[in-house]
Parts: sequence; C-alpha cells; structure tokens
Amino acid sequence: MLRIAAVCLLAAILSPFCLSVAPAPAPAKTASEARPAPGAKLIALTFDDGPKPYVLLGTQTGKGVASQSLLGLLDRQGVKATFFVMGWRLSPNADKKCRQDDGGVCREAAAEEHRRGHEIENHTYGHGEFRLMTKRYGEEWVLNDIERASKAIQGITGEKPAYLRPPDWSIWPELQKKIEGRGYRVMTRSTAVPPQLRDVDSEDYFCAGRNTTKCPKPSDYDYVWRNIEQRERHGVYQHILVFHELPQSVELLSRLIPELKKRGYSFVTLRVFMAAVQSQP
Repeated sequence: MLRIAAVCLLAAILSPFCLSVAPAPAPAKTASEARPAPGAKLIALTFDDGPKPYVLLGTQTGKGVASQSLLGLLDRQGVKATFFVMGWRLSPNADKKCRQDDGGVCREAAAEEHRRGHEIENHTYGHGEFRLMTKRYGEEWVLNDIERASKAIQGITGEKPAYLRPPDWSIWPELQKKIEGRGYRVMTRSTAVPPQLRDVDSEDYFCAGRNTTKCPKPSDYDYVWRNIEQRERHGVYQHILVFHELPQSVELLSRLIPELKKRGYSFVTLRVFMAAVQSQP
C-alpha cells in the first residue's frame, strides 16, 4: 500500500470539511450485483488511495494522462468494483491539490464512481499509519479519523461505509475491536481469517514512481496470477484483489479481467462478495 504518511500532515491542516455535493441517488442494482450461485468463482476487485481523477477518468495532469480510464475499462468489461478512498480528498479544501496532482476534483470523481454503481468504502481520512498515529495522538484520534472519512463518504453516497481497510493493514486486536464496535468490518491479510476473506495484495504500488526495484518479477501481472493460482491449488476460488488507482494497474487489469472471466470468475462488489462467501456451508 502506498506509504504516503505526508498525506496525514496535509489532512491535519485542512479545515473541517463541509461537502457541497448533494448525495447522489443510490444506483439501481445491475445483473452483476445479483446474488451469486453457491460456490461461484468470485472476484471482489478493490482499489485503495483514491479517488484520483486522472486514473479514473483519463484526464490530463502534470504527470501525463492515463492511457485509458479505469472507470471506462470497468464499464467496458461490465465490472463493478469497490473503492477504498481517503476522506481528505473529498473535502472542498482539497480541490486545488486534486486539480494540480490528479487532474480534476477528487470528490466529483468519487460521485462518478457512485453514479456508475461502484461501491465506496473507508480508507481513513488522512491515511496515517495506525501505530504511528496512536503513538502521537492516541487511539481516539484514529477512531475520529475513521469517522471523519465516513462522514465525507456519506456526503457522496448517502450511506455510511461498512468496511474499513487500514493503511498498510496496520492493526492490532484491541483497536480492531473498537473499530468493529462502531459498525465496520476491518479488511485484513491475517491468516487468522479464512483465505476467502483475506485481502490479496497485488503489490502494484511497488511498480509506481521512479524506484521500481521491488516491483514483482517478471511482472506484476504474473505476480497476481501466481497468487490466484496458488490459492486455487488450495481449493480457494473467491478472492479479494487489492489494487491502487495507478495507470500501470489499469493496463494490468485490461489483461487480467478478461482472463479471469475465461476461467469462469464473476466480478462483484465487496458487499455482494461477503454476503455470498459467508452464506456458504
């Protein structure tokens, strides 16, 4: 997961947000959101650290332009995804930085995600690593940061997020219990939960920026396939895949999604995925 602790410092200087975007109406259910058959091969495709308009919509920025938009790809493939967003990007006070860095207004991009039927969930407000933030400010600060993000998201979707993915998956039992007590399910890579419910990290963030020495070899595409095939060898055919809003990840998925469909996988939002997996005998 992108380690951008500096974002937390940015969030600290942003004044309390007051979203001016009216909640969009809840999107109608599509065929892809119908309850899957028992034992179906399922993918919950998820993205962290957005919304980033130049990746979502293919808009121009100082960094260049995404060769194809993520939302356009998902539309063409008939795939509904789940976006874990950072709440600070949904503040009107972030508009200038979003335009400069990401080619558009981030909260408008989030509204477009919602309008197209994608799910929006909580990746905290400032993306501060929980242990570091707890050491500096205490656990209550972390809990308030989560709630602040939920309020920003609710201003876009009209409903409170049900899931939280901690930055860098940093969590411990006592804090997780407190977060769950506030109504969230915490996403995890922990082996303490069944493999169907664990996040599968694509490690796409290692392939971004100037230093790509940690990018999986021979490619991130092959790395994701190895993970899926290893899980299949253990009889696991439901996967929560974790990507980020990065141009190279869009290119990877333009190849991966069709291949997974050929293998009989269906793509669903995280809430549909969880309901289906938890209803299995």
